[in-house]
Amino acid sequence: MFTGLVSDLGRLVSVKAKGKLKRLRIKCRYPVRSLAIGASIAVDGICFTVVAKGKQGKGSWFEVEAGAETLKRTTAGHWAAGKQLNLERALKMGDELGGHLLTGHIDGVAKILAREDVGDMARLRLGAPARLARLIAPKGSVALDGISLTVNEVMGAEFTVFIIPHTFAATHWKAIRAGAKANLEVDLIARYLARLAEAR
Repeated sequence: MFTGLVSDLGRLVSVKAKGKLKRLRIKCRYPVRSLAIGASIAVDGICFTVVAKGKQGKGSWFEVEAGAETLKRTTAGHWAAGKQLNLERALKMGDELGGHLLTGHIDGVAKILAREDVGDMARLRLGAPARLARLIAPKGSVALDGISLTVNEVMGAEFTVFIIPHTFAATHWKAIRAGAKANLEVDLIARYLARLAEAR
């Protein structure tokens, strides 16, 4: 489980095809001793399993494997070496829950339709896949590229979020523009409520 509070900015070092998988090496600032093989790390919101690790300069690197479903459902299939990535370690018992509960299981990809800068902040308007639009509510929560955000307005399959200076500083979103795509995870509670309603 994660909370959508980005704890490091990583950089994709290499992408290697391995059958139907892609093996990704990511440089980060986490101490190498704190990275465990088999541990979960959210990378741009996607829950990955660490399969290798090593020391690199003052930081470290870790490798994960992206399967066919992940490559199809998320933005990971288009990542190239050099890309910055939002990273978050998995929650530990007793950690502060500062954002909202996330699984790292991406529901779909949202598209940035417009960006309006307001001083050192920005208002983003996004388009969600039609099948997910009913799960996004005003004042509810969504995760975009692993960032926990509050929904401001909902207009059909479109919704808006407001990005504050801290979010720009802590993530790779400062340069995000209209046309970009983001991994979308809808609120966990909304997902289960919708499933219960369908079952009835």
